[in-house]
Amino acid sequence: MTLFLCGDVMTGRGIDQILPQPSAPRLYEPYVESALEYVALAERASGPIARPAQPAYVWGDALVELERARPQARIVNLETAVTSSEDAWPAKGIHYRMHPANVACLSAAAIDCCVLANNHVLDWGHRGLAETLDSLHAAGLRTAGAGHNEAEACAPAEISLAGGSRLLVFAYGMESSGVPPDWAAGKARAGVAFLPDLSPRSLDAVARRVRAAKGARDLALVSLHWGGNWGYEVSRAEREFAHALVDAGADLVHGHSSHHPKGIEVCGDRLILYGCGDFLNDYEGIGGYASFRAELTLMYLPTLDAANGRLLGLELVPMRIRRLRQERAREADARWLEAMLVREGKKLGTRVERGVGGSLALRWD
Repeated sequence: MTLFLCGDVMTGRGIDQILPQPSAPRLYEPYVESALEYVALAERASGPIARPAQPAYVWGDALVELERARPQARIVNLETAVTSSEDAWPAKGIHYRMHPANVACLSAAAIDCCVLANNHVLDWGHRGLAETLDSLHAAGLRTAGAGHNEAEACAPAEISLAGGSRLLVFAYGMESSGVPPDWAAGKARAGVAFLPDLSPRSLDAVARRVRAAKGARDLALVSLHWGGNWGYEVSRAEREFAHALVDAGADLVHGHSSHHPKGIEVCGDRLILYGCGDFLNDYEGIGGYASFRAELTLMYLPTLDAANGRLLGLELVPMRIRRLRQERAREADARWLEAMLVREGKKLGTRVERGVGGSLALRWD
């Protein structure tokens, strides 16, 4: 069974502005007042972008790779509210939203599940969250990690697989990634599935939900929005927490928040992605943190044994963001990603090798 995973999909702000039905461009950022400025930055860096762009435009060459790989489930961290709400969260520096009429850009890639436990899903208030949930569900997209109450936010998304089994997607956000504690869902309060820390108590809360929901033929994926935006370090506490999740029944740990990919680990024949990096954003043309090469992205295509969740292989497809869409990475860029994954994986017992067609294949001890 092959899956498609990636990191943050940020279809708001500049990307929303090039789609057929853009939101009002007004922003409340310290230095940028209009989302159109992010389009202008990208065009200055890479050339003109035809508008309106078709819904599939942003996925670019990734669609060809998805057609080739034919994954049975496609999961992304959607770090954007899907709403026309004007209730910008007070005192928050950045607000992402995509107009609900542009939700077809997610359907264009046949996404199965949008993880919502992140630090932008409530950028436009509780009304914005409610409209986000309604818009995604109306488009046939499952969600995990946010809901009208705690029970709904913590419940897994269920994706039916061949043979009658299910992939259960659990999602949680943490303050370390910028999720405000007051965004936590409550018994009668909408919000996100929130983990206050990496303590045994937090682990037990996740483990109990995984064990209660997972049947004998099911696979469980735990998606975590954790850690800072920049830096390759994976802390001892993060590793111990991820290993404990595997012991508790998680067949795959899907970490995100870093704007660039991080090292990969395999524990008990289960895949742990500590940071998948951004996959779609509107940062093109913005200076700073150049050494991390955040414009370079990865498609994660793990193949699991459907009977027991054991990792059989991981294909990584190097891509890059250019003109607000995905393009295949150039040879030099793919080599850079390969070297980074070898360097960071050495600390975690993994490495990558060049595979067929420029893809990278994970190897582990």
